[in-house]
Order: sequence, then C-alpha cells, then structure tokens
Amino acid sequence: MNDDLAIRARGLSKHFGELRAVDKLDLDVPRASIYGFLGPNGSGKSTTIRMLCGLLTPTEGSASVLGIEIPGKATLLKPRIGYMTQKFSLFADMTVMENLQFIAEIYSYPKRERKARTEELLEKYDLVAQRKQFAGTMSGGQRQRLALACAVLHKPELLLLDEPTSAVDPQSRRDFWANLFRLAETGTTILVSTHYMDEAERCHRLAILDKGVKVADGSPLDLQDNTGMHVVEVLADDPYRAQTALIDIPLVASVTQLGIRLRVLIPESVNDPLRLVNDALRAGRVVAESRVVAASLEDVFVAVTMKPGQQAA
Repeated sequence: MNDDLAIRARGLSKHFGELRAVDKLDLDVPRASIYGFLGPNGSGKSTTIRMLCGLLTPTEGSASVLGIEIPGKATLLKPRIGYMTQKFSLFADMTVMENLQFIAEIYSYPKRERKARTEELLEKYDLVAQRKQFAGTMSGGQRQRLALACAVLHKPELLLLDEPTSAVDPQSRRDFWANLFRLAETGTTILVSTHYMDEAERCHRLAILDKGVKVADGSPLDLQDNTGMHVVEVLADDPYRAQTALIDIPLVASVTQLGIRLRVLIPESVNDPLRLVNDALRAGRVVAESRVVAASLEDVFVAVTMKPGQQAA
C-alpha cells in the first residue's frame, strides 16, 4: 500500500441478497485529509464505512486501512481508528465525564494520563460546563461534541464519521467542521459521509455515490470544472412557466428551481446553450433574463446521478 494513502480499496462490494448496497468501489484516501462521501440515503455510504472499519465483511474486493488488510485483520484497527455513527450511541444515563472515562477504559488509555486527556477534551470541545450533566439531557450540538470527543479520545490516526451532523443546527455544523479541520491539520485522516452540499464542498476530496456505485470523485473544484455540462441561470418572474418552456427540450438535461431562479443543465456538446435557452423562453412567451454561470457542486451531483435518457427537474 502507498504510504501516502490511509485507505485503499479495490472492487469493494457488499450484497444483501439481490441488493448491491456497494458495487465494485475503488477508493484512495490520502493521509491527513478530509475525504467525503456524498450521496442520498441508500447510496452505500454507511455500508462502505462499516466495511472499512471491520464491522461488515465485504462480499467481494479488498481494502487496506492504515496498512491493515480488512476484514482479515480488522481487530488490529480498533486502537487506531475512531468511529462516530449517525445516531448518538453513548450512554444517556451517564454524565459527560463518565462517558469519557468509560471510553478511556474501553481503549485502555493509560490511567496516569486519563485525567489530563479528559480535561483537555472538555476544554477543546466546549464541554467544561456540562461535565456533570447527563448525556441524555444535552442539546443536539452538545451531544455531537461529546460523541466527537469520545471518538478522538485515544488519538486515532483515522476518524470515520457516518453523517455526523444530520440532527444538529447550522451553527453546530459549522463548529463541528472547524474541529474537523483542526484534526486534519494535526495529521488525522477523516472519512465523512454527508448529504449536505455545503459540507461536501469543505472536503479536500470526495466521492459521489449513487445506488452503491461511485459515479465521480475528485476535489470539489475539479468536479465543478468537469461536469460535462453548461449551466445557464434563468431569472424569471414566473419560474414555473419558464420551467415548463424549458423542460421538454431534448437538449436540456435538467431544470432545477431555486426561488425565482432556475438552474438549467445542457450538455457541453451544445455550442450555444444561452441561445437555446433564450429561444425556448421566447417561444413560450416567458419574460426572463439568462446567463451562463459556473457549475455548483449540486449541479455536479445532478449531472452524474442522472441515468441515460432521464431528465431531472
């Protein structure tokens, strides 16, 4: 395995009967980076993470995590990885400090260093005032910070996060990501799944998954620069009428409404996308302004998850 990679997978697959939850996934995750999985529910994000940390046995393929082959030697991974699930999985009837102490015991953290480490984490994750509070009475953002503190208590080389911000407010999500960047800067590799576009944009690299298949990967900017689509933004007083005028044009791949604006995706093979849009709007007697704009990550997601012959709206 390349020493620059924390994770390398080839042909990784997981089948549940006839369902191919993950299908022939190739993956390269650089060390000390934040690598994202972007995809809707059912795209294979959680299943992949569970295979990579040894909780699920792959049906096919191979993976090396921190130089350890899985699933064969998955038990060797435990002291070197941290794992945070979608659902809060700590003890609601224990205090913040008791949860931290329990995790320290689970990972056999040196007893002479436990007090200093738990105090450090309480301070770092803004939990000092909650040290004696029962976890079950905490807010969503506080529980999230506690879960992260427990996941990194033993100073793992790799942190696996399965949609960790799905149940918290926007400010808590921003604070959480600030903590992730600090961890990456100190050498921790982070693999995080999300269905939020703004979070995916924060990753150094990401893979887009759709129905168990990786349909794109790269840095967010590289993906946005290589959508294979022109993006035309339309500003209309009657966006529904504008959408109706555009949606049935064969060369229009997608029309998405954002308030009074429309995002229109047109294949790069079309030489003059602006003219195509304006002609359709005039034919539909729609008063609107249109311009070619840069692709967003959401445009990328729409483009790569569309099936041949499918038109998204």
